[in-house]
Amino acid sequence: MRISQRAQQIEPFYVMEVGKAASALAALVAHTDAPMIFLNIGEPDFTAPPLVHEAAARAIRDGLTQYTPATGLPELRERISAWYQSHFGVTVPASRIVVTAGASAALQLACLALVEAGDEVLMSDPSYPCNRHFVTAADGTPVLIPTTAAERFQLSADKVQAAWNPRTRGVLMASPSNPTGTSLAPDELRRIHELVSQRGGITLVDEIYLGLSHDDAYGQTALGLDEEIISINSFSKYFNMTGWRLGWMVVPQALVPVIERLAQNLFICPSTIAQYAALACFEAESLAEYERRRAEFKARRDYFIPALNALGLTVPVMPDGAFYAWADCTAACQKLGVSGSWDLAFALMHRAHVAVTPGRDFGQFDTGHFIRLSTANSMAQLHSAIDRLKVLLT
Repeated sequence: MRISQRAQQIEPFYVMEVGKAASALAALVAHTDAPMIFLNIGEPDFTAPPLVHEAAARAIRDGLTQYTPATGLPELRERISAWYQSHFGVTVPASRIVVTAGASAALQLACLALVEAGDEVLMSDPSYPCNRHFVTAADGTPVLIPTTAAERFQLSADKVQAAWNPRTRGVLMASPSNPTGTSLAPDELRRIHELVSQRGGITLVDEIYLGLSHDDAYGQTALGLDEEIISINSFSKYFNMTGWRLGWMVVPQALVPVIERLAQNLFICPSTIAQYAALACFEAESLAEYERRRAEFKARRDYFIPALNALGLTVPVMPDGAFYAWADCTAACQKLGVSGSWDLAFALMHRAHVAVTPGRDFGQFDTGHFIRLSTANSMAQLHSAIDRLKVLLT
């Protein structure tokens, strides 16, 4: 069977490969005094609040399970619009919001609508691997630009300008970012967008962790800058609906019919039950619970990052959002006599029963010296993980 070149160019999602190995080992140690602690997957340990579950059950009971418009339930688009106004003070018309089958579908739709074969899209290194694979799947070329801790592992206008060439279509940024948990400074984002706009390019911003910002200096949506910016968002992270597979995108008004046409053909519509459930995310009771959980994520960060630093797993930039730690593991590798983050991940998995993600997934520049750890777990699990790592590394 002949496999397409497109498919062959897309690497495995190594996060999942490590996860499979960790799950297999977890089954063997589940009944010991040291069961596996999973710090490798970016999934909140919280599930959707009660009102969301009740709304889903009500939709099923009432037979609200048929197709919706490809752009999503009109009332859900209105609720999202109102959330932008109340949460960020930004006016985003519901007509520019398209509800999608997860943020992944939104990124796929954006790339298929805007990227031609051979187009280059600039991205930071490190960055979330699937984002660059969406570009590749649309026959574009992701161009990874190395970034440093001094730059908060984010793109700068100067680097975008230096990398721009006749094949460049635009930039794809994430703020806050996976794997670093760092955000673009609003002024730098503005400079990047102005530069891209002057060249007729597109500015696409992954904002799926925006609701989990911990610093007012960064927790602002890019949509406040310009209606031409495309924002990708999700119900998975802040709204704790990972397996419901529901997201949305905000696009310029002229792009809505294009996205709708593609969505009709590729997805028909997002999950109807998930959409009716998501309406309850915006009830006052649910929003209060989400804010309580956001404070809990911040408390976990404030404990876990200093604890990692004390073990020599140095986090060079304090995350201002999301629930990740991007840790330099050079000293830990030397301590355990392993060659890099990939081998370290398996050493920690087998010797401490702590699963982490090696940097291999997230770029090509110096990522072999980093591991990503998730603080989406409970505080008790984070304490246990630190205790186990301490035995190995000190």
